[in-house]
Amino acid sequence: MLSGTRRAALLLGLSLLATPAFALPRSLAAPHAWVGTWASAQMTPGADSALSPADATDVTLRQIVRVTKGGGTIRIKLSNVMSNAPLRLQNVHVARALSSAGAGIDPASDRAVTFGGMSDIVIPAGADYLSDPIAIALPDQADLAISFHMAEAPAQQTGHPGSRATSYLARGDHSAEADLPGATAVNHWFHIAGVDVMAPAGTRAIVTFGDSITDGYGITPNSNRRFPDRLAERLKGHPLTVINAGIGGNRLLLDGNGHNALARFERDVLSQSGVGYIIVLEGVNDLGMLTKEATPTPDAHAAMVSQLKAAYLQIIAKAHSHGLKIYGGTITPYMGMDFYHPEAISEADRQAINRWIRTSGAFDAVIDFDAALRDPAKLDHLKAEYDSGDHIHPSEAGYKAMADAVSLTLFGIK
Repeated sequence: MLSGTRRAALLLGLSLLATPAFALPRSLAAPHAWVGTWASAQMTPGADSALSPADATDVTLRQIVRVTKGGGTIRIKLSNVMSNAPLRLQNVHVARALSSAGAGIDPASDRAVTFGGMSDIVIPAGADYLSDPIAIALPDQADLAISFHMAEAPAQQTGHPGSRATSYLARGDHSAEADLPGATAVNHWFHIAGVDVMAPAGTRAIVTFGDSITDGYGITPNSNRRFPDRLAERLKGHPLTVINAGIGGNRLLLDGNGHNALARFERDVLSQSGVGYIIVLEGVNDLGMLTKEATPTPDAHAAMVSQLKAAYLQIIAKAHSHGLKIYGGTITPYMGMDFYHPEAISEADRQAINRWIRTSGAFDAVIDFDAALRDPAKLDHLKAEYDSGDHIHPSEAGYKAMADAVSLTLFGIK
């Protein structure tokens, strides 16, 4: 008698099982289930990050992502969720990338991707599409190339501008080609939302949910040195994956870059496959934007602190209603940042929020990123070696320190 997860996997791949090109690995004789191994939070690209009409017409896009845990069977999620018109994609392929920087792929690993048996798909406005299962051998921390031909992008595109990874655009349909010489390089992702792996039962995803500090602002492109990447390296060999759901400039209470955290929580966190744990690091942009262009009253500061606490409680309640563990990250220092020009009352707001995160008991546990990154001699500043130079975003050493501050006991590791 087949288990529920095994039966679901077989039904999803039924159209492919009829062809000799697809065979489930022998290891899937044991119970397995889909678990997210890479994802990006979707938003509407701004004028500085959207594809121009010329670059979005009759073009092949090849985009490189690093999965945290590999396996023998994956599926991908393509997205048109922010767009205002249908998106037609053709000739979708995946393959092992030769490196995290470069359009070359291993031709022997190239696989054509279907969606309900179709290779030519139209994704409605506001929707995502999951692929059929794909048989491809991927080790942990493998670089995966996702390629597709796009006849024309919607006027309002869907993507993730802060990819910190290079994508490649080539005129015409070249999805299956081993390289894309002369391709245009852009450091953004478009219309790719996730990769799931068929993993042994019990494997769980950790979703890191936050702003530019989670998104990895300031890292060397294609280096994969964001704090979630570093955490995934620490977890290698354990039945855990790490998904990055950060958006630069994101806020808990108001839209800015991307929808506010409360509005996007279900799509970017709860809808991910196999989620078991959530790490939340949000709030610094709410505090910073309060003082960016005005001098608020003390009452306005107090109201902001109260509203942030209420927003955290909403997120926690949603997580707990799905049986998930949720861990609160303390807000890291940003005194000295020119863009927000925080003052003493801004620091008092941050301290009030961090005190509540540490002592309220609302989160299942606390990850003290503030303690990990602050300067012992100036507690309202980042430590010099952990400061990227703008006094809010960590350096690459700072991102590693953040990952090292996460106790693996939170995920059942002794």
